[in-house]
Amino acid sequence: MPPARFERSWPGSSVSSDERFERVVREYGAALRRLAGGWERDRTAQEDLLQEILVALWRALPRFRGEASERTFVFRVALNRAMTHRFKRAPPIVPLDDAAQVADSRQSPEAEAATAQQRERLVAALQSLPPSLREAVMLGLEGLSGADIADVLGITENNAMVRLSRARRALREAMNRP
Repeated sequence: MPPARFERSWPGSSVSSDERFERVVREYGAALRRLAGGWERDRTAQEDLLQEILVALWRALPRFRGEASERTFVFRVALNRAMTHRFKRAPPIVPLDDAAQVADSRQSPEAEAATAQQRERLVAALQSLPPSLREAVMLGLEGLSGADIADVLGITENNAMVRLSRARRALREAMNRP
């Protein structure tokens, strides 16, 4: 017997919340997966965080009143869940052997090692940023405008642009260190 679906409907709409949730996941799922990857190195932890984000979205969507764009709302919920997830425990220590991942099997082993090392340095640099800068740069990488970033973070557009600038500078400095 197939599992029963719990249908919630939107006031004044013929679209069920399940249908809306499925559409939101189709539209923003890849971006949410990347966001989870920016907060967690370990693939299992990334998947756990993504599941937490999706549950939080499923619960939050019925409260969406359209006061901001749906995209802004989705990223706000996702960032709140990522922050809660990240700071509820100490960050895991990743063994060096597990840290390198093969990017492209067609590359030479030396090129693969260099690519993995650079990616690891970038992820480490991103994760070493203070949360306020990390949030801004991750939203910027997802293509959100300064105004959208400001809406998601609840700050002014000028402050969002300053955070982006500081985050980019910090990442550049981290990547240029030997």
